[in-house]
Amino acid sequence: MDLSIVISLFNEAESLPELVSWICRALASEQLKYEIIMVDDGSTDNSWQVIEELKKSHPEIRGISFRRNYGKSAALFTGFDAARGDIVVTMDADLQDSPEEIPEMIRMIREEGYDLVSGWKKKRYDGTFTKNIPSKIYNATARKVTDIKLHDMNCGLKAYRKEVVKSIEVYGEMHRFIPYLAKQAGFGNIGEKVVQHQARKYGKSKFGLNRFINGFLDLLSVWFLQVFGKKPMHFFGSIGILTFVIGIVIAIWLIVAKLIAQAHGSIFRPVTDQPLFYLALLMAIVGVMLFLTGFLGELISRNSQERNKYNIRKEI
Repeated sequence: MDLSIVISLFNEAESLPELVSWICRALASEQLKYEIIMVDDGSTDNSWQVIEELKKSHPEIRGISFRRNYGKSAALFTGFDAARGDIVVTMDADLQDSPEEIPEMIRMIREEGYDLVSGWKKKRYDGTFTKNIPSKIYNATARKVTDIKLHDMNCGLKAYRKEVVKSIEVYGEMHRFIPYLAKQAGFGNIGEKVVQHQARKYGKSKFGLNRFINGFLDLLSVWFLQVFGKKPMHFFGSIGILTFVIGIVIAIWLIVAKLIAQAHGSIFRPVTDQPLFYLALLMAIVGVMLFLTGFLGELISRNSQERNKYNIRKEI
């Protein structure tokens, strides 16, 4: 199998027939053996019935239907698990991603050696204030945090080597950071291609302010888990020790200052009457708690089934 096209969808019944026809036209001259994996993420319209009808005339279609809405990450993970093609392409079902970009993305992987090629919707037809500006802010932050120079990390149109999608776990809302997950898994040759963006033809966008805010929170989460997930003591233990030491130093300074004042016959407030003493006490307690948090994290990490899971490139 040369190519697997994974399409996650939710209430996109109107666009599916047009999308399948568009994909078939775009790949007609490419002489590729391909499959179209449609993952219905608990749609409440008749999307699944449309997929079943399309399957009758398009044997290359494979359908997966969730009992309820789990989210895009779950749909992609399931699609990746089912994919059999040497190259895997993801795209949305809303007709805003053009299948005509797929042949060039495949060429970039095969001939230029990329592990992953991400689309860049340079010219967008979304609302300026509702999606374009938030998207630019988010992507600028993502470039700084991940050190991956992509203009549109969350673009739904991407192409991957099969090894990439089989080596990463997409869950929660982590579909936004698949390039970063791929990089952390050892697939750092990531390219970008300017792609066409189409105005939405059917339905309405699922993007909202909550997804924008959640995107930043998820970005921090994935960075923290990748950096400190296997060695939590490096984070919590370091901060805990530093906080504890600062608290102890402040307490010692207060005691020494009082002893010096008494030796010179000066008036000095009791140590326990000074706000700094309680700050020092608080910092010492917090430091111990952070250290214990790191210790517990280490115990959990050591019992994790993923602690010795590594991606091996080749064996001879």
